[in-house]
Amino acid sequence: EVTATWNSDLGGCGLVGIENTNNQIPAAFSLSQNYPNPFNPKTLIEFSVPKSGKVNITVFDILGREVTVLADEFLNAGKYTVDFDGSEFSSGVYFYTLRSGDFTDTKKMLLVK
Repeated sequence: EVTATWNSDLGGCGLVGIENTNNQIPAAFSLSQNYPNPFNPKTLIEFSVPKSGKVNITVFDILGREVTVLADEFLNAGKYTVDFDGSEFSSGVYFYTLRSGDFTDTKKMLLVK
């Protein structure tokens, strides 16, 4: 199952695919460290949701300003990956946050050009 989200804030570069990587149901929510990190310009973010529901993954700059939304949709329970393309952004530290139900987790990533 592959879905896509379009974000026009990226000037046409916001096509993001979310891919379910297996059909096993995880025991808990998790947000993995992006890989590679540091990255230039693309990186992969892996996350797990143990129950179906609305999932939001947002990227913020070092000042806490939202720069893009990678996912904001209903997903079934499972393990997923999403790509982040930072080619339209400046080098620096960024944060990405996963929110689903009562779960929230944030990780740091470094874009180096």
